[in-house]
Amino acid sequence: QVHLVESGGGLVQAGESLRLSCAASGSIFSINAMGWYRQAPGKQRELVAAITNDGSTNYADSLKGRFTISRDNAKNAVYLEMNSLKPEDTAVYYCNADARPSIYTRRTYNYWGQGTQVTVSS
Repeated sequence: QVHLVESGGGLVQAGESLRLSCAASGSIFSINAMGWYRQAPGKQRELVAAITNDGSTNYADSLKGRFTISRDNAKNAVYLEMNSLKPEDTAVYYCNADARPSIYTRRTYNYWGQGTQVTVSS
């Protein structure tokens, strides 16, 4: 079992920045892609950004230039730097990972963190 724990959320004013962190722990043989999703009240969960284990990134078009995803493979961690935050960025942000939990299986599983609240006031 792989556990993802997010941290770094909070209440900020518009224009400020936040850095989210997510650490994976538990039974981990390897982690492929890691990413961040968000879900605002009354809306569907949406992709924010994703990063592969070789550093290739993918962003939601509307967030390119303001958000930056990075990861530290040695720490099984992924980060999201969010700049110039807007009230519409208010959401619960979830960490996601595709991981292979054991050397004894070739199968990868998709895991979610519990989410961290980001609130941007105007």
